[in-house]
Amino acid sequence: MSLFIVCLIAFIIGVAILKIVCTLFKVSAKILIKLIGNAIIGALMLLAFNFLGGMFGLSLALTPFNSLLVGILGIPGVILLLILG
Repeated sequence: MSLFIVCLIAFIIGVAILKIVCTLFKVSAKILIKLIGNAIIGALMLLAFNFLGGMFGLSLALTPFNSLLVGILGIPGVILLLILG
């Protein structure tokens, strides 16, 4: 299985965990949609950073852990990876 497929599965699992947590804490659908949108934007930011950062020798590893982190945290997850990386 390719690394892209594994990372995509990890991202989907992250969004599913987000859905389960929101259901447990009875978060409204409006907030859940906002959080899922944030996760999708975070994943796109991670891919864009790797694409554009590659021109300057910068990149973030596209691993299942990073995909899971971005799937759960969204944009703050990308910022956290930039700080830790």
